[in-house]
Amino acid sequence: MELKRVVVTGVGAITPLGKTVPETWENLVNGVSGAAPITRFDATKFKTTFACEVKNYDPTDYFDRKEARKLDPFAQFAVIAADEAIKDSKLDLDTIDKDDVGVVWGAGIGGIFTFFEEVKGFVSGDGTPRYNPFFIPKMIADIAPGYISIKYGFGGPNFGVVSACASSTNALATALDLIRLGKANVIVSGGSEAAITEPGVGGFSSMHALSSRNDDPKTASRPFDKDRDGFVIGEGGACLILEEYEYAVKRGAHIYCELVGAGASADAHHLTAPHPEGAGASRVMRAALKDAGISPSEVDYINVHGTSTPPGDKGEVKAILDVFGPSAYDLNISSTKSMTGHLLGATGALESIVCIKAIETGIIPPTINHFTDDPELDNKLNFTFNKAQKRKVNVALSNTFGFGGHNSSVIFKAL
Repeated sequence: MELKRVVVTGVGAITPLGKTVPETWENLVNGVSGAAPITRFDATKFKTTFACEVKNYDPTDYFDRKEARKLDPFAQFAVIAADEAIKDSKLDLDTIDKDDVGVVWGAGIGGIFTFFEEVKGFVSGDGTPRYNPFFIPKMIADIAPGYISIKYGFGGPNFGVVSACASSTNALATALDLIRLGKANVIVSGGSEAAITEPGVGGFSSMHALSSRNDDPKTASRPFDKDRDGFVIGEGGACLILEEYEYAVKRGAHIYCELVGAGASADAHHLTAPHPEGAGASRVMRAALKDAGISPSEVDYINVHGTSTPPGDKGEVKAILDVFGPSAYDLNISSTKSMTGHLLGATGALESIVCIKAIETGIIPPTINHFTDDPELDNKLNFTFNKAQKRKVNVALSNTFGFGGHNSSVIFKAL
């Protein structure tokens, strides 16, 4: 059968750099770091005392108190991002067939804040179970797409995708295939995470995954720098409205670009460490390029996973050189995690929006905090260090890799 084309008609986000896409994008282009000392809890006894929090977040700015109490912060972020994206898409909610609109959402962890608060309350009590009746629905990762569908009455395909930090990219890939196959005309897709909690920060710290540069948080995330020492945990949500091309054209939608391909692979190597030669990363980019019908030489920009961990950055660079060969030196590469931190399950959706904005504006946001070249990397590559660069972007690729060896890539193309 002939596959349908899929386009992006709306975007939304709440991030450590802004509570909307325009605000986030402006700070990305200007090289602003979202890292700062943790305010969510007292982190003074933790190895890492900073993170990339959503600044000055008050749920009552978006929800009434009764509604806010029903939603874990990760689900709140999902709804906020979806609201902006739906408004941006200008979908006429009074006339569209809502049974033809789905929601596919990614979260690597889900309601860890709720889980911790409820268990902490039980342990500190007299042993009598007094759990909140909303405990389970607040905690489960699939409640975000469920709540979005309830709020808007969307009756199409609806489920959550969990693949650690690749979750929201895999959600987009799944949404792509559902529309391609004619199982929905519109899908609200993205990801959200809110893991800046005692167990979230403590757990990642115990694995030595987080930077511990507590004396200088804003320069702690240093992708591809010789002195990188781990990622900075972030939080937030990001959403894309994906539509079947003819459907979008017929309703006169503004089309940002086309989602032309996606790939998925496994490292099949280690619980948390990436493959040292980037084998899974190579496979997933090749799969995405094949799915899109795009040659490596056609890609202008890669928003890399680039978490600022020593082995992760090294493996991804090897994979890029393996897949793109001589064309790798013509690419712009950047890691916007140097500014946003690592939004875990939400990162793929946010970085997909970065690719979309790069296509729209012709601006590549930088990889900030580069001080010293790493002699183990090929520094002839254009990592877009420290300052945004202008170039025409026709094709952009986004990589995300997750614990468990999950790899996912998506490719966007200008119309």
